[in-house]
Amino acid sequence: MLDRSEIGKRGYLNEPYRLFHLRDDRALVLDYHYHEFDKLVLLLGGRVTYHIEGKRYPLQPMDILLVSRNLIHLPAVESGPVYERMVLWIDREFMSRFSTPEAELSGCFSLTARRGIHLYRPRGEERSRWRTLFEDAEAAVRDEGFASRLLADTCVLQLLVALNRAVRAAPEEADPASYRFDPKMEEVTRYILAHLGEELSIDRLAGAFFLSRYYLMHRFKEVYGCSVHQYIRQKRLQKAAEAIRRDIPVLKAAEDAGFGDYSVFLRAFRAAYGKSPREWK
Repeated sequence: MLDRSEIGKRGYLNEPYRLFHLRDDRALVLDYHYHEFDKLVLLLGGRVTYHIEGKRYPLQPMDILLVSRNLIHLPAVESGPVYERMVLWIDREFMSRFSTPEAELSGCFSLTARRGIHLYRPRGEERSRWRTLFEDAEAAVRDEGFASRLLADTCVLQLLVALNRAVRAAPEEADPASYRFDPKMEEVTRYILAHLGEELSIDRLAGAFFLSRYYLMHRFKEVYGCSVHQYIRQKRLQKAAEAIRRDIPVLKAAEDAGFGDYSVFLRAFRAAYGKSPREWK
């Protein structure tokens, strides 16, 4: 039977991008979730810690989070000052449409994901510049005048170009004070992602890292907000889905992602994406 406590997908993007200016005046903790699109978050005020793939980011005003598609995450908002932020959802195809071989606009997401640090922290006068870029995009998205869509596209693209330049210029090693993580659990997840197509039992993982089964299961759940089993299944589904997008046959995509039972894969895929693999493609 499929475990109904799977990590949920949030938000649907049926357009190139959406921009939100949000405020909450109470403590807030969402469930762990992921998106099928990329997301930027600019914190304007409040106290919030973002949990992304096992790392914790206590944010400061004007921090920018780059949450790549399919990353498991949640915000934990403390009570006190109003939690105000601007959030931009971006479709990967929109970025590809305006990219060139020398300038891939989704590169800022790929680079932060590869570095394993999903935070860009502006300094000094640069902080007000980022607020202006987001506010200009917000105004353009709301505009209904002549060439409003062209204006909005231009402002969003300007923001993406600026962010790609900033991320590329940032040090490879982030400020250790800007995030927290468990090095051992980080090793475990790297191992999982490198061996998704293989058998990944609790016993194998615990043995590979000289941990007890009990410690691995409980510590992993504490850090990632889901069980080892849920995490593996989610990453296998995402790997299979990416392969299907590239026109890999469904059966091969399932096998390469580590699903030994095709019927189990079909049930899990439909539960996660609301469609069969062929319908979703």
